[in-house]
Amino acid sequence: MSDKLQELTDRLYNEGLAKGKQEGEKILAEAKKKAEEIVAAAEAEARAIVEKANKDAEDLKGKVNSDLRMASEQCLQATRKDIENLLIKETGTSKVKEALAEPDFLKSIIEAVARKFDAAEATDLALVLPQNLKDELEPWVSNELSKAVQRGIKADFSKKIAGGFNIGPKDGSWFVSLTDETFASLIAEYMRPVTRKLLFG
Repeated sequence: MSDKLQELTDRLYNEGLAKGKQEGEKILAEAKKKAEEIVAAAEAEARAIVEKANKDAEDLKGKVNSDLRMASEQCLQATRKDIENLLIKETGTSKVKEALAEPDFLKSIIEAVARKFDAAEATDLALVLPQNLKDELEPWVSNELSKAVQRGIKADFSKKIAGGFNIGPKDGSWFVSLTDETFASLIAEYMRPVTRKLLFG
């Protein structure tokens, strides 16, 4: 009887042990599978993060390169324009200003332009001249110039004009500007393409 009881106890023990072992292996297998799934998901997420970071870095690099290229092109263009303007100013503008501030040269131009107004209209003319040349030009305008062109000429003097003059009908309906600024602009427009080609090809 005790043998049978021992046998039954052993059998129950062995079956319980086998069942427990089997359950343990199943739980272990499931845990291992779950762990593999977690690792795979983590690796996939890590790859996605790395890929996104690489893509973002490439996008940023491309944008930075594009911005740098555009900024350098703009800087180069601005520098070229500054050089061009400086050269034109040095070669043309200063000489124009000197010439149009010289009373005798100014007198010859004013007389030539005043003669071109239609004599048939017999319109009195108005001149605006540089304030700093008033002492020299005012008597000449009222006497010599008026006689030479055979019409009345009124002269005003302005600090706004450094050199050259404005001329037009006395009624102010229109005028021709031949100041140092307008001459310089005109010369600069003609010089600009040639200067650009010489400097930058």
